[in-house]
Amino acid sequence: MRYSLIALLFLSCLACKTNSNKKAQQRQLEPGMYRAVLEVQDEEVLPFIFEAIDPYHIKVFNAEEIIETDEIRYVEDSIYIQLPVFEGYIAGTMNDKLIKGVFIKESLDRTVPVTIYYNASERFAVTNTPKATVTGVWETVFSKDIEGDTYIAKGIFEQNGSKVTGTFRTTTGDYRFLEGVVDGDTMKLSAFDGAHAFLFTAKVTDSTMLGTFYSGNHWKEPFEAIRNENYELPHEDTLTFLKEGYDSLSFSFPDSKGHMVSLNDERFKDKVVLVQIMGTWCPNCLDETKYYVSQYEALKQKGVEIVALAFEYAKTEAKAFDSMTRLKQRIGIEYPMLLAQYGSSDKSKAQEKLPMLNHVLSYPTTLFIDKKGKVRKIHTGFNGPATGVKYDTFQKEFHEFINQLTQE
Repeated sequence: MRYSLIALLFLSCLACKTNSNKKAQQRQLEPGMYRAVLEVQDEEVLPFIFEAIDPYHIKVFNAEEIIETDEIRYVEDSIYIQLPVFEGYIAGTMNDKLIKGVFIKESLDRTVPVTIYYNASERFAVTNTPKATVTGVWETVFSKDIEGDTYIAKGIFEQNGSKVTGTFRTTTGDYRFLEGVVDGDTMKLSAFDGAHAFLFTAKVTDSTMLGTFYSGNHWKEPFEAIRNENYELPHEDTLTFLKEGYDSLSFSFPDSKGHMVSLNDERFKDKVVLVQIMGTWCPNCLDETKYYVSQYEALKQKGVEIVALAFEYAKTEAKAFDSMTRLKQRIGIEYPMLLAQYGSSDKSKAQEKLPMLNHVLSYPTTLFIDKKGKVRKIHTGFNGPATGVKYDTFQKEFHEFINQLTQE
């Protein structure tokens, strides 16, 4: 496992301050609950909770989601926690009361200060009785009136006392398993999965929200919402389409062995093919990929193949393939995964690799191709398990359409 020079320098400086007069001692996580706090913008903090089962095995909790990792390494009084699948990791210096460190994403040159507290399990402190109930559906706009940045979403929340769980669905996917509280007239929600660190804060009433969305310490944007139980987003199958004059997809990209793979290969001949546009860094892509992995064996029996096109922001081809191999091994991907791009996950550049598409609006996007090689449907984004009923609906529609294509 490799760790960046940034992390090593940071920890070296921190260790000099905390251990200047004593020899560093080997420390490890004690079994129990921990509260990690990331420093974002505007003096806000983004908390998440994890449990140490033993020094080398932890569980991170986001509402119903549990993320387990066993990639934990110790060097004297330093700890390195590698989150599963994604490249992000925490590097920190341990002492008797807390861990001070950083959350690091090397390929993007991003670091976020983090403090981890022993024997703590309260995500957000609550000091006031809730003045609003947010249970229900919320018609939401992010970055309203900001040209080029405005987008719509559907908030879906459930409140029990002060505790709130739920998510925001957008046209490109969902914002993960959010968990938090309503404290007086303030709602706070967070999620951390090793790829994204999300914090939503808002002033709320029973019918309105006015807030800010923070992603790590590098991004923030305003959002506002009104209660609307009948609100629906545009259907995912209407957002991405082939340009006029095209009815098929073509590409040729390498696999990890350097073999060029295209839809003209024998393994795809006379079969229904799902082409997944994705990235190993993308949590919604991970949700979709896990679903495809769970279905792949049954799909093959029906004459269906899957091929993933990875658009990676890793700075080198070798690191991109390393990330792809790690994902394949971690969740058991057996279908081909090809490197379509590295050095950037920019959607406009991705669209250049697939010029027959009107745009690449979202990672992930899946194209459904029939036995004759014609694109029959393009599904933009992925609303995963955090979206509840929407996820159930997706699975039903997925199998109905696959059965239609295989029976033609």
